Amino acid sequence: MIKSIAIIAGEPNSISSEIIFKSWKLKKKYIHKSFFIIGSIHLLNLQMKKLKYKIKIKKIDKNFKLKDLKGSALPVYDVKYKQQKPFEKITNKSNQYIFECFNIALKFIQNRKITGFINCPVSKETLFKNKYQGITEFLSKKVNKKNNEVMLIYNKNLSVSPITTHIPLSQVSSKINYYKIVKKVKIINIFYKSFFNKKPKIAILGLNPHNFYPSKKSEEKIISKAIKYLYKSKINVEGPLSTDSSFVVYNRKKFDVIVGMYHDQVLTPFKALYKFKAINITLGLPFLRISPDHGTGKDILGKKIANPESLIESIKFFNYIK
Repeated sequence: MIKSIAIIAGEPNSISSEIIFKSWKLKKKYIHKSFFIIGSIHLLNLQMKKLKYKIKIKKIDKNFKLKDLKGSALPVYDVKYKQQKPFEKITNKSNQYIFECFNIALKFIQNRKITGFINCPVSKETLFKNKYQGITEFLSKKVNKKNNEVMLIYNKNLSVSPITTHIPLSQVSSKINYYKIVKKVKIINIFYKSFFNKKPKIAILGLNPHNFYPSKKSEEKIISKAIKYLYKSKINVEGPLSTDSSFVVYNRKKFDVIVGMYHDQVLTPFKALYKFKAINITLGLPFLRISPDHGTGKDILGKKIANPESLIESIKFFNYIK
């Protein structure tokens, strides 16, 4: 089995370099597969100087061997990107560079050089300009798995997954349908069986307060119909649960996953519970893709206070692949 993973450096003007440096400095304190960075050596050196880190960088090429990733020097596959200052305002100037980093990672997957990759934070609004809802949807289209993607925000104690992702709240109701709920829950169920040899207990939330039926064509009827089908399919589901109490009872009911109908319905309480001890996994792809579950941190750039915990948890998750 392939033993290495890649970390895409992400948005150049973000906390990505800081959390990469911190994760590398701490690498002896956690078990992990060999990893390397896909990004600009020029930019990493600029930011390292600004942040006052002293880490030797080792340039690797596309034919790297596992032994090339060993040692005290940080291995980097160099992607050219010229920037005069270590940190600037986030603009679309970096888009081509970021897309090139993703394309390189996908080529490494295709050539079986890596088992999967982690991408550090990007600015979705700047990068995609409303073309994609996020990295999850972008990657699924790139590998011909469109509409097969599932966002899972994972913690070993509890994970959450939204049926709809980065869309305006006004659009959520129209985007909920029976087949989407059934498909995504099945993909989550398969993932838990494959990675953890476990049949997960999955809670599914309603959409409206107290699962109220506002009309005869209510979304709640669609959700209930999907739950009944999944239950008959021998998937361990419960619901629809009322959102306001779901995160209170999850531990007592021993849920592994809570599935919500929209992004903030499940992400807000989840982040309140687990903060940086969570990672974003894209399910439904032919490889493992993870990202830290936080943004670009543009308000703390260069302050050396960024928390690397979510990136470290992302790296550690690859230990589940034998």
